[in-house]
Amino acid sequence: FGAGFLEVSEVSRRHSETKGVTLCDAAIWTEPDDLLAMTLSAGYQPQLLILVGAEAEIQTRLDAMADQTIPLAILDLPISPQRLTVTLQNYLELAAMRQRLLDSGKQTARFQYELNELVEIARAIASERDISKLLGLILEKSRYITAADAGSVYIVEGLDLPPEERTLRFTISQNDSLDIDFRQFTLKDDNRSIVGHAVLNRTVVNIPDLYRLDEPENNPWGFRHDKQFDQKIGYQGHSMLTVPMMNQNDDVIGVIQLINRKRDGVRRLKTLTDFQDQVIPFDHRSEELARTLASQAGISLENTLLYEDITRLFESFVNAAVSAIEVRDPTTSGHSQRVATLTCELAKTIDQLSDGQYAQVNFSRDDLKEIQYAGLLHDFGKVGVREQVLLKSKKLLDSTLEVIKHRFDFIRMATETEMLRRQMDLITREGATPSDERLLGLIAESDRRLAELDEILAFIVQANEPSVLAQGGFEQLHEIAARSYVNVQGERRPFLSTEEVLALSVERGSLTKGERVEIERHVVHTIAFLENIPWGRKFRNVPAIAGAHHEKLDGTGYPYGLPAESIRIESRMMSIADIFDALTASDRPYKSAVPLPKALDIIGYEVKAGKCDADLYRIFLEAKPWTSILPDS
Repeated sequence: FGAGFLEVSEVSRRHSETKGVTLCDAAIWTEPDDLLAMTLSAGYQPQLLILVGAEAEIQTRLDAMADQTIPLAILDLPISPQRLTVTLQNYLELAAMRQRLLDSGKQTARFQYELNELVEIARAIASERDISKLLGLILEKSRYITAADAGSVYIVEGLDLPPEERTLRFTISQNDSLDIDFRQFTLKDDNRSIVGHAVLNRTVVNIPDLYRLDEPENNPWGFRHDKQFDQKIGYQGHSMLTVPMMNQNDDVIGVIQLINRKRDGVRRLKTLTDFQDQVIPFDHRSEELARTLASQAGISLENTLLYEDITRLFESFVNAAVSAIEVRDPTTSGHSQRVATLTCELAKTIDQLSDGQYAQVNFSRDDLKEIQYAGLLHDFGKVGVREQVLLKSKKLLDSTLEVIKHRFDFIRMATETEMLRRQMDLITREGATPSDERLLGLIAESDRRLAELDEILAFIVQANEPSVLAQGGFEQLHEIAARSYVNVQGERRPFLSTEEVLALSVERGSLTKGERVEIERHVVHTIAFLENIPWGRKFRNVPAIAGAHHEKLDGTGYPYGLPAESIRIESRMMSIADIFDALTASDRPYKSAVPLPKALDIIGYEVKAGKCDADLYRIFLEAKPWTSILPDS
């Protein structure tokens, strides 16, 4: 084109923000393959392709590019240098405009991508309640959006203390290029450390290169970098971005520290060359993204810490409730914890089954916690049972037995008094001597009657034990009750009242029918108590699980006599655990612990009678969950 090329070059310099235009003359575009390669190249680059040639030649080639969506212009020859300059200037301006549009679109797409990532990250960290997993997730996502090779998270401890008394706990560390076995440690919250400076000054610290901190212009903070530590672990920390995490009260509760932003986010840093060529400073956009994520992370972290505080508070409440039960009924100390442990262990076994009736039953972490709460609180209703009934270890209340003993003391004293009076009458009125057979007979009768009273009282004390009476025992009780004495008011009273005979006639255990009903009401009290607690969606079944642990599959259980289909699997498991611990517990003062084989046999009888779940009992036998509570099993 002659002198026109100089002017075109000048135009190109004025449009340096674009790659310009590509002039394609007849020597190239007349070959179809070369033309296709050129058009495709122009399509992938921010260029404008200009076909240069005679109109007739150009027209014959346009069909070859009919399906190519590329920026294309046509320049007819011949053309003057002046017109060429103006034409190319216009084309370059069009190319520059296209470039700006492309860049704007890319930036918009990038912002949209980053926004979507931040939304997804916010959703992920907001739903995590495990503090260790949350911190790991925060660090992982922070490194991901900033292309950081490594990083750490610090937690501020002692927020209720003055700033100078607070500490920073190094909690978690991640590194894509090096496996480091880190340990948690604490450091003082002061300006001498980078994280301390970020916390105290509530500011982001962006260090382009830790290895250039000895240059004053690169170190306005006065930090020092320990290169010996880098040499020891074989890893160099160059660029570093430290971002504080704030809670809703605008307090710093933690710090995210990111290390070594990489050009290639996938590549691992291994050699000295890698650190020199691949590590770049964290730019302004990375800082903005890290700030945004840190603000989200701070709120999520505070919520998780608050959730943990609430959980600890609730756990303390549950433990306090268990303690209240055990203070109320110390004879069953540890029973609630053991039942909870047995039931949870059985649930974990069922969760792993691959066949059988319960193969499709699964228990999540929340389900297991729900079972644990139900197990710990299943007997809380005992606080509503009269203590004298709850702690009754004999057939008679202790106070009742004392009354009977005092009564027999009175009867014995009255008998002695009567016999002595008769003896005195015989001596004073009839002059009986010590060898008189009548007097000796009265003395023998007195000894016999007193010994009989002692035998009757001994029989009552023996009958008071929580065991089945010997043959004839019930008849003997009624015979004793039929006997009477005269009290100090001159009223004739039976040796034993109807209520006392009823209590001593209990065939099994120590409770009368009325007292057993009162004890069984503890489940109703448990349900009423648990239903007043706002368990929330995750633990809403605690009252139902705990309230059915005494129900039987044949409908003979209590308190409601539920049919089998209405009894939850968790309650069925707890029923087996409750019976097992009641039999094998060694801390009951009124009975000895039943040996393990016999205890399992007794539960087996309940299964055969249709009262307990046969499949769950089989799993219970196979899993042997009792090994965690019976040290010698």
